Amino acid sequence: MSVQLPEPRYRGPLSLEEAIRARRSVREFRPEPLTASEISQLLWATQGVTGEQGYRAAPSAGAFYPLEVYVLTSEGLDHHEVEEHALRRVAAGDTRAELRSVSFDQSCITSAPAVFVFSAVYDRTCREYGSRGRMYVHMDVGHAAQNLLLQAEAMGLAGVPVAAFDPAEVSRILSLPDEEDPVYLVPIGRSA
Repeated sequence: MSVQLPEPRYRGPLSLEEAIRARRSVREFRPEPLTASEISQLLWATQGVTGEQGYRAAPSAGAFYPLEVYVLTSEGLDHHEVEEHALRRVAAGDTRAELRSVSFDQSCITSAPAVFVFSAVYDRTCREYGSRGRMYVHMDVGHAAQNLLLQAEAMGLAGVPVAAFDPAEVSRILSLPDEEDPVYLVPIGRSA
């Protein structure tokens, strides 16, 4: 069962230029959870549908959209259902401490109230582009993560991209589908 997210907004108080100038990696967060509206806005900026043909907020090589995005909180792991702009609970319970242990003990994983997890289905892109597709997928996740971080900054939130983790262990802890490989973790919250 999916939970519909609030409608995203299309104007904010901070310009793109101000967000770019202010964005910094933050690794310590206050414990208060993100609101449904905040999560909605962050997911929309990351992979939200922005056009009638199904185009999304972040560019994707060939528009194959190989990324899947999850939000891990103290409540559990939710998958972003892009077309519906909804969250579907895939696992209950807080596994951030386990995730931290396979992410070289980075405290930001447990300090942040939400960790945005990007996984990739490489085959979506590699079917068309062959081995070059893996590089394109990594570019896609960079685009999406930058959107997430700039949107967080524009909302008065903060985050940090994390690529230092054991992918096999992240997959195991989060019970990701076999065709998905974790490629990026982005803890988001209010700066401590």
